[in-house]
Amino acid sequence: MFLKRLSLVNYKNFDSKNLDFDPTINCLVGKNGIGKTNILDAIYHLCFGKSYFNPVATQNIKHGTEFFMIDGEFEKNDREEKIVCSFKKGMKKVIKRNGKAYDKFSEHIGFLPLVIISPADRDLIVEGSDTRRKFIDGVISQSDKAYLQTLIKYTKILTQRNSLLKYFSVNRTFDKDALSVYDEQLHTFGTEIFKKRSQFLESFIPIFQEQYANISKKEEGVLLAYQSKLLENSLSDLLTNSLEKDRALQYTSVGIHKDDLDFTIDGYPIKKFGSQGQQKSFLIALKLAQFHFIKEQAKTTPILLLDDIFDKLDETRVAQIVALVNNDEFGQLFISDTHADRTEKVVKTINQSYKIFNL
Repeated sequence: MFLKRLSLVNYKNFDSKNLDFDPTINCLVGKNGIGKTNILDAIYHLCFGKSYFNPVATQNIKHGTEFFMIDGEFEKNDREEKIVCSFKKGMKKVIKRNGKAYDKFSEHIGFLPLVIISPADRDLIVEGSDTRRKFIDGVISQSDKAYLQTLIKYTKILTQRNSLLKYFSVNRTFDKDALSVYDEQLHTFGTEIFKKRSQFLESFIPIFQEQYANISKKEEGVLLAYQSKLLENSLSDLLTNSLEKDRALQYTSVGIHKDDLDFTIDGYPIKKFGSQGQQKSFLIALKLAQFHFIKEQAKTTPILLLDDIFDKLDETRVAQIVALVNNDEFGQLFISDTHADRTEKVVKTINQSYKIFNL
């Protein structure tokens, strides 16, 4: 699978831009602020229906205009797939595949598998548990539509339960039977999500550790540890035991929406004890493991976006990653960099076609 063409209208800093891509390697070079990352984000937008960097749709419209449109032509399984994503202020975003609009954006997730490696990934280490849950859910959802639907159902029921808890508090009333209806559904959907997350990590962790060893060339012990109260109790019991607390807080304090991942190196939290280099290697290993996991599950090679990759790794390490194109580990690569000469030097070392776009 690869992206053949991309057209942008009023997207971020571009009023109009048309690009024809190489099926293997594409390098976007130019000064900071010129729009390299915005082009990568437009590609991500076509695959996921949202921006990787700014999910607020109105903030992706070029200043002074009322709408944006992203138009992409992909080739997948010897078929051309035309995807158009458009948004106008005051209206709903629309995603069309070959001229037909999706009823639900979730139907599109996983159709065009993609992985992005960006300096923004540091949020996985420094931000809260929500960021790490989104990472797990995003990886699983690209190859498991049933998981995504279960997650959507769980989130909907959770919102309804929280609204009911607030209603009880405001109106100084309480109906245990009404609440139990939501508890049963949360237990059903939450237990299914917990099982799939556990199964996913069982498969994913060895891939991640292998990728880290390849990148770092060191014997450091890195680990992802799943943190969930469901490891100790059923969600049904957790909800029962936290009832009084939830009534006081007016929201649901237990469940899979509170799960987290611990990132450790040699048994210590990487956030506190990992060097900058170790953290960079850890994050890239996570994303490359994501790539290999999705490739295996979806039976399709994802597009790989390397945003400002030289900020994360030295030239030799970047060359090692790009060289993996030669043995068909990767399909189509997009690389953004501020130095054209440096980028071209790396891609010239392998026997593959490439294009360099000076922005």
